[in-house]
Amino acid sequence: MALRNSFAARNGLSLTRTPNHREQVARRRLGVIGAMAGLAIISGLVGALTGSGPTETEIGPFSYFPSE
Repeated sequence: MALRNSFAARNGLSLTRTPNHREQVARRRLGVIGAMAGLAIISGLVGALTGSGPTETEIGPFSYFPSE
């Protein structure tokens, strides 16, 4: 019985290398940044589509008080 060569081609699935801790942290950080950017873009689009925007009378330091 001959020993099998470890460099020989094999059929079937092969195991992939698992990412190390630094790669996992970088991937997680990239995912969080992407999620935050996506949420900001979506909320900006929803705000732009639903809001009418301030008019000239609503802009100013006293815009919270009702006008006479």
